[in-house]
Amino acid sequence: MLIEYEETLATEHRRYVAAATQAQTLPLYLESIGFNPAQEPIQRRNGYPLYHWLETVEGEGDVRFHGRALTLPPGSGILLMPGEPHEYRRSADIWRTRYVTFGGAAAPGMLESLGMSASASYRWEADSPMAGMLPALLAEAARGGDVFGLDASRGVYGFLLTLWKFGQARQGSGISQSLQRIAPLLEWLEASLQDPSLNLGSMSEHSSLSPRRLNTLFHQLFGLSPYAYLLQLRIRRSQELLVSRSGRTVAQIGQDVGFRDASHFVATFRRHTGETPERFRLR
Repeated sequence: MLIEYEETLATEHRRYVAAATQAQTLPLYLESIGFNPAQEPIQRRNGYPLYHWLETVEGEGDVRFHGRALTLPPGSGILLMPGEPHEYRRSADIWRTRYVTFGGAAAPGMLESLGMSASASYRWEADSPMAGMLPALLAEAARGGDVFGLDASRGVYGFLLTLWKFGQARQGSGISQSLQRIAPLLEWLEASLQDPSLNLGSMSEHSSLSPRRLNTLFHQLFGLSPYAYLLQLRIRRSQELLVSRSGRTVAQIGQDVGFRDASHFVATFRRHTGETPERFRLR
């Protein structure tokens, strides 16, 4: 861990920004990341054009969005959707913050699949993996790492999964309980995408939940059937691999994410994205 990212001691605003076209061909890309030791008041009547995450390092701030007002103490943050009008300012003597902005064609589908498609605030325990996510990305940026290329795409992906797993959204307890109920299943699906035999039956067996109960939970959380969620997951992973594994053919990428044959992969990819894998790869 770099000493310069002991943020409670730092006094310099550190901000790293991607070049305009540097990363935007990736399905999920990082636009900016930073640490602000003295957060200034911000008002955005038209919101920010990309997804915007803001978290408190020390002190406290007040945030207003969508007719809501809330306080962000240490161990909490807010995820704002693109174009969401908002404002925030410090509510204590100091307010030190970290922030990330990100976008990409895969971002809306990923956030929807995680049940995070609306602006919301989150909190986490001090020893949670969430506490170290942005410091690690900032440290990599300070070392001159590839923070806006493929590594950053994976970093944003990991950050969102960690937020989903360890962040406690301020929302209805029914939704939270449903997420907790199927969280192990969602992690298993992520790790098992290459297996073409995945289906509702295997999901039911792995989760010890009936197919009917799984259908109810998935529709409640994501507005999708379990199988539609799995297909969405496979397409999102294939987008990442099409960019990162240029040496593999489209058919091989399809096999990597669980499609038995290339024609089924191409047809499903086109149905979900409006273009073929080959055209997506050339963008």
